[in-house]
Amino acid sequence: MNRLKNFDPKEFVLNNLVPILFIVICALAIPVSGYSATYLLSEIVTRISRNGFLVISLLVPILAGMGLNFGMTLGAMAGQIGLILVADWNIVGIPAMVLAAIISTPISVILGYFCGQILNMAKGREMVTSYIIGFFMNGVYQLVVLYLMGSLIPVISTSLVLPRGYGIRNTVNLIGMRKSLDNLIPLRLFGISIPVATFIVIAIFCLIYLWFKKTKLGQDMRAVGQDLEVARAAGIKVEKTRIIAIVISTVFAGYGMIIYLQNIGTLNTYNSHTQIGMFSIAAILVGGASVERANIRNVFLGIILFHLMFVVAPMAGKNIIGQAQLGEYFRVFVSYGVITISLVLYEVRKRREARIAFEKEE
Repeated sequence: MNRLKNFDPKEFVLNNLVPILFIVICALAIPVSGYSATYLLSEIVTRISRNGFLVISLLVPILAGMGLNFGMTLGAMAGQIGLILVADWNIVGIPAMVLAAIISTPISVILGYFCGQILNMAKGREMVTSYIIGFFMNGVYQLVVLYLMGSLIPVISTSLVLPRGYGIRNTVNLIGMRKSLDNLIPLRLFGISIPVATFIVIAIFCLIYLWFKKTKLGQDMRAVGQDLEVARAAGIKVEKTRIIAIVISTVFAGYGMIIYLQNIGTLNTYNSHTQIGMFSIAAILVGGASVERANIRNVFLGIILFHLMFVVAPMAGKNIIGQAQLGEYFRVFVSYGVITISLVLYEVRKRREARIAFEKEE
């Protein structure tokens, strides 16, 4: 009752403007696209299983007050290196995924530690800094896969190596592990294939995150996220805690990338990771998250709305003006635009709250 009495429609709309906008866009585009409910539901189930782990990996840095971790692409690169090596060794199925995860873990830890150290020197500018770090490490990744693999790093399979004798081809076939996790526990409901095992893994990760928030380290991260100086005065090692948050996010982003690519069955060596951070961040923002606050509900609502728009936009564009390409441009534009709108709304809300607090003090 108290919540109903204190309910302010204007405040509710401002706080949830991005999800509301996407609900409106999807509601308008779905009938125009002409897709059946079964097809759309099947696509949403696939997108949740494919992207869920990646988006959830963003929660820990937000908890620690480090904002949206654009540096999650570092973990994606580590996961891809693990997959390339496993494909070279002709290991297939679940063992291939597990081994790829084992290989990616130390690489992700090293990259996450490196990223965390730099972000500690850029407090208050973590998002733009992690974005630039992603570009820098992409150059290092390109150097490794384009020049070192096949020369310094031995690659057995000739199908992976470029004709010149070193460097990995543009596309790596992951047919040996394609949907190996998704199809581990087969289930079909109303003609829709449900990746039960993948959902179980994502559910376990969600439970681990909820448990982690209640641990000493999780409480320390929450304190650091609320106020650095107060946390430092309470005896919390602020810099170390922030580094751990980034390392955890990077490691789980690597695992998420492995789950993502086993669903697709093909690895685009030089481009698969480039948009992962952008799309994952856009998805969690569409779900109503902000720079300083996010939860599991935001993750799944965001994936549903964001990827539903991705599915229906090309066909809606084709049916409206006869050009499916318009839908492609539109969804790329929206993925960047939603991040911009969310950050602007966050800053407006932050200034408004600061002004209200100042007026109360007076």
